Amino acid sequence: MTLDKKYFNEVREELLGYAAKRRGVIKETGDAQHMAKKAIFAMQRDGTKEAGDLLLQAEKILLDLNVKNKKDPGIFEEGSYKAALEEYIEAYLFNQYLQKKTIGKLSKIKVDPDIFISGLCDVPGELLRYAIKSATEKKYEEVKRCRVAADEIIGELVDMNLTGYNRQKFDQAKQALNKLEQVLYEVSLRS
Repeated sequence: MTLDKKYFNEVREELLGYAAKRRGVIKETGDAQHMAKKAIFAMQRDGTKEAGDLLLQAEKILLDLNVKNKKDPGIFEEGSYKAALEEYIEAYLFNQYLQKKTIGKLSKIKVDPDIFISGLCDVPGELLRYAIKSATEKKYEEVKRCRVAADEIIGELVDMNLTGYNRQKFDQAKQALNKLEQVLYEVSLRS
């Protein structure tokens, strides 16, 4: 029995090439995810300019990855890529809320609905943290605005019949809304 060495070399090169590309994607998406997390952290501390700069950096990394890997769509199914996108979406949508814009579509990055929903499900948790900060600063109208936004998000998600991972994320979003309602109740007792 003899092997087709030329064919096996082609297979080996393709697999090794993909593995190298994957390692690069994992590193770059890790950077994008880290910047999105830092952007959220800055937003929670009213660091609007810093958050905007970090969001732009994360967006640039993700857009560059999309261009570089256009011919290799399997890369976009990697967990690290999806996690970075999810974190970016959460940061982007939370920033929309803080800028008093309509929470909705991303302007430059096209994402699958499942990943968009995953990121959206994390926003009520950020709204809860922001409401607690606002309550300690006696900004009670902002606490109410956070609750209204979280309620609207849950209202949209409840009609989507989510399953699997997004169902778990939805349940976490509902828990954040419940806690937000508790914060609002406690604030109403003090004001």
